[in-house]
Amino acid sequence: MQDIAALQELLEPLFPGLMGVRLVALAPDRVVAEMRVRPELCTTGGILHGGATMAFADTLGAVGAILNLASGKRTTTTDSSTKFIAGARVDSTVTAESVALHRGRTTMVWQTMIRNADGKLCAVVTQTQMVLDAPA
Repeated sequence: MQDIAALQELLEPLFPGLMGVRLVALAPDRVVAEMRVRPELCTTGGILHGGATMAFADTLGAVGAILNLASGKRTTTTDSSTKFIAGARVDSTVTAESVALHRGRTTMVWQTMIRNADGKLCAVVTQTQMVLDAPA
């Protein structure tokens, strides 16, 4: 398994790094991260944009899949479903926990629950990650 520092370094120059995703805990069946709700991630009214919410969750599911990949494999998201429940205000921090529902040889399914600073559930995202051969 890769450690938090190595995966965080991988994310930094990519979109998750731009969003400010910070990994907090890693295990083969669970990933936890947090993200500061900055104005540029919000809609009018200072609420976290739905696309940012979805991208945050997608990142965690992908990280979870990466933790479970065999050598010579890579992953990509093939399906994602989001249920929006509550908002998160600008200048707060959202926390997400992604758990493995299925970790198979060719697909993995991850479910991410995102909570606002008050601990209220903001969104539930379920995604499927396909396992592919890495390019030679």
